[in-house]
Amino acid sequence: METVIPPLDDDYWQGRYEAGRDGWDAHGVTPPLQEYFDQLDVATQPRILIPGAGRGYEAEYLHRRGFRNVFVADFAPEAITALALRVPAFPADHLLLSDFFELPAEGKLDYIIEQTFFCAIDPALRPAYARQCAALLRPGGTLAGLLFDTQFENKAEPPFGGSREEYIEYFAPYFEFVHFDTAYNSLKPRQGRELFINLKKK
Repeated sequence: METVIPPLDDDYWQGRYEAGRDGWDAHGVTPPLQEYFDQLDVATQPRILIPGAGRGYEAEYLHRRGFRNVFVADFAPEAITALALRVPAFPADHLLLSDFFELPAEGKLDYIIEQTFFCAIDPALRPAYARQCAALLRPGGTLAGLLFDTQFENKAEPPFGGSREEYIEYFAPYFEFVHFDTAYNSLKPRQGRELFINLKKK
């Protein structure tokens, strides 16, 4: 029987927040991303986008470290509102209540940070995700973050799993692979099931 995936639109995600079906929410920045962020040079003030940012803990961490060009994009109002309420000083015009795939492809970003967004979109959109990341980043820009290297039993709803072999097909046309391996410091429930990626736009 063919798996039928519901429309993963703003109503769907808002409903999951309201129902408390938000198991992706780690209630803070995850260790692999925190360690990566601590290596970034705040003095350069890079332009950073976090798509599908959820409640925005990664954006909050970067903001509190002094990064002032951090943008989040999510189309669930709950996600954007949660960050705005928790971090009132976060620039309102950096909170994008938007569909990632509809963001203008200006090629100006230095970093895109991936944290449980790729696994939340319809798998049929994964090639488009790779293309859009490349379109948003400047030449030499970086896509970094975490991807699940595992399969999940429920194939009708997010999170959707995958494998490194599959991901290489999507990203290889646009990116050089600087790092692409199992994360050593994942949260305990995710240990051994996440890849940390650091991909540089060609």
